[in-house]
Amino acid sequence: MTSPIHVRSEIGKLKAVLLKRPGEEIENFTPDMMERLLFDDIPYLPIAQKEHDNFAHVLEENGAEVLYLEKLSAEAIDAGDVKKPFLEQMLAESGYAAGSTHDALYEYLLSMSTQQMVDKIMAGIRKNEIDFKPTDLVSAAEDSTYPFYMDPMPNLYFTRDPAASIGDGLSINHMTFTARRRESLFMETIIKYHPRFANQGVHVWRDRNHDTRIEGGDELILNNHVMAIGVSQRTSADAIQDIARNLFTEDSGFDTIIAIHIPHNHAMMHLDTVFTMINKDQFTVHPGILGDGGKIDTWTLHPSDNEDGFTIEHNQDLQAVLKKELKLSELDLIPTGNGDPIIAGREQWNDGSNTLAIAPGVVVTYNRNYVSNELLRKHGLKVIDILSSELSRGRGGPRCMSMPLVREDL
Repeated sequence: MTSPIHVRSEIGKLKAVLLKRPGEEIENFTPDMMERLLFDDIPYLPIAQKEHDNFAHVLEENGAEVLYLEKLSAEAIDAGDVKKPFLEQMLAESGYAAGSTHDALYEYLLSMSTQQMVDKIMAGIRKNEIDFKPTDLVSAAEDSTYPFYMDPMPNLYFTRDPAASIGDGLSINHMTFTARRRESLFMETIIKYHPRFANQGVHVWRDRNHDTRIEGGDELILNNHVMAIGVSQRTSADAIQDIARNLFTEDSGFDTIIAIHIPHNHAMMHLDTVFTMINKDQFTVHPGILGDGGKIDTWTLHPSDNEDGFTIEHNQDLQAVLKKELKLSELDLIPTGNGDPIIAGREQWNDGSNTLAIAPGVVVTYNRNYVSNELLRKHGLKVIDILSSELSRGRGGPRCMSMPLVREDL
């Protein structure tokens, strides 16, 4: 493995992973702002950090190198000597391409060290931080009671979504909601300029400069040539077709994409909140995504010389599709909450299906999902449960909080 990104399965032993330690951004907003920022609650930062440190420690204890988004971002900006252009782009994407507010924010942020600047952008900039009265129409005409010039980014600790490792490359994603769209600029900067990644043969299968939406929680690497991608609240069918064309034509090694349609709602926002791979023939699944008789719409894409660049085959039997494409005779689909409608709904809300495999049959889960965890153990899996009272308030579990960079091949 020569590439700094190498992920050809969901379950190969985890060797390197990208995290973001929760910071000021997860408390730097009010209940009135929660819908705007895609949160349902405001976590208590000291405990969230303690829980996240526990998560990172578990990964390190099990052989994974833990890298941090905030640190890599600052290092990349300095290595590329791109502090000013990075800041200009971040300001433009925050709504300030020019004008007096742009100038005040630019001067304020540029005066900081690079790490301080990155941390401050992530945390958000309140209006009372700067001794400045805007004269441009954009700032003067907006709601004067709104407390921020630049919104905090509380979703950043879910590093899975802004980018997704695929083989020896990645997708850098155009995200669905404005609250998260700036996040992938950090990953784009890291790939371009950080010495660990820049000029190291990392392929960008799809960049962030698109109108169609895709997020990493919907992108699952089932084996060295098969992906599953959710058609979800956060990922559109046209984006799946686009990345499929790129993967099929750019020598990625992937020749099969299984698109899986899931309910488009906040409780099931990504495929990995309802379906994850945890062993060669074992998956977690939330019963709520399956219709009568266990049916769910899937479309399997394969390369073709036709005008579209791929063929599409529709099916409603997920088990049959997985068996066929993964060449398995049997599957073990393990239901969240043991299939009990009340327990499954509760544990699904707290990401009972969002398991992170760190080796075949070894998973990291939230300790609060004790019914699902016990069922996983009964199915022969090793379950390492982590603290979860505050992290879970962000509606994302261990898989959401991690972007694998390197896994061992199976």
